[in-house]
Amino acid sequence: MNQYGLIGKNLTHSFSPEYFKQKFQKLKIDAEYKIYDIDDIEEFPDIIASNPSLIGLNVTIPYKRSLGSFMNSIDNSVNITGSINTIKIDNIKGKKVLSGYNTDVIGLEKTIKPIVKKNPGIKAMILGTGASANSVAYVLRKLGVLFFFVSRQPSKLLHSHYSWLQKSDFKLHNLIINTTPVGMFPDFQNSPQIPYEFITKDHILFDLIYNPNETLFLKKGRKIGARGINGNEMLKIQADASWNIWNK
Repeated sequence: MNQYGLIGKNLTHSFSPEYFKQKFQKLKIDAEYKIYDIDDIEEFPDIIASNPSLIGLNVTIPYKRSLGSFMNSIDNSVNITGSINTIKIDNIKGKKVLSGYNTDVIGLEKTIKPIVKKNPGIKAMILGTGASANSVAYVLRKLGVLFFFVSRQPSKLLHSHYSWLQKSDFKLHNLIINTTPVGMFPDFQNSPQIPYEFITKDHILFDLIYNPNETLFLKKGRKIGARGINGNEMLKIQADASWNIWNK
């Protein structure tokens, strides 16, 4: 029986196991999807060695940036974004060969592209500077969207601290994308520390979080009249893209 799985930390409420269970049932496939909740990335080789039927893995917080050294090859999307969220495991002449991919960019592009088409010239504000933020930046560059990052520890020219945000930033940037885990279950009573009084009905708030379905970030925007998008659709698209990679 083929095995697939998810590597990350604190994965109790992950979307992936149930999603792939339903996929296996729909396709009438005898397969298993397991959770590998690890405290240290150094546990990764043991997972590969002790699971000979494992042929595909998804990767989530906080290990997307730290798996590159374990790969035999990486896709160009990983070279550009610096993060891996999908691993294909091949058995070649008795040896495990690991290939790293980033399917987040596929899910993000299919989610963001319709927004850009309907709003020519739109500019974006990316909350966070982690692995997911780099994937968002990659997609925005590809779509020709200007953006800047908002960080608790700004270190580059395109970085701004949350406390530096002004009304003019919100006038110029109508797409606000949260790539941080702030507001994710069980932390649903918190939201990114931006000045929500500057948000208007012309803004679009995109939260990569999918649990809860509507984060406090999105709720605050909705009360003002802004459009809100959660991470559900993006997650499904990237999961299907992972499946295609594992089975190509």
